[in-house]
Amino acid sequence: MKPDAPPDRVWIDKQTPTAFRALNSVASEVRAAGAAVGLDRRIIELINLRVSQINGGAYCLDVHYRAALGAGATEQEIAALPGWRRGGTYTPFEQAVLAIAEITATLPDEDTLEREYAFARKYLTDDQLSAVAWVATTIGAFNRVSILSRHPVHARKEKRP
Repeated sequence: MKPDAPPDRVWIDKQTPTAFRALNSVASEVRAAGAAVGLDRRIIELINLRVSQINGGAYCLDVHYRAALGAGATEQEIAALPGWRRGGTYTPFEQAVLAIAEITATLPDEDTLEREYAFARKYLTDDQLSAVAWVATTIGAFNRVSILSRHPVHARKEKRP
């Protein structure tokens, strides 16, 4: 359970709970649509992490870091995620997914958008491309709710080497 909002912020998820429940319903539909077209939970969580990195959503980064590990992502994949274009273990399919996630999150200039879209079209079906864009759009909405509400990241006790 989250503590009260900081005094200078309104927790918009709590202030307008019906809208937040609707966003959660959208997220459930989007996950199901992704699964139906072959996007496993691991790749969906990598999309959630990458978009949250771009948006700077600390609360969502915390949640989806743990979810990605639980879905089978490795520490190496997560650590290399911000630099996925420059190396790592990502397959061309995964690179296409990340390209669509990034252009959905950033809405870059037209040349960049066209180049990334053309690359992704080589590896993703129409249904997969649509599902990836919806996953990125949905986590972007959650990022905005958490950032604007200033949802805290709770400290966890972890064993350190």
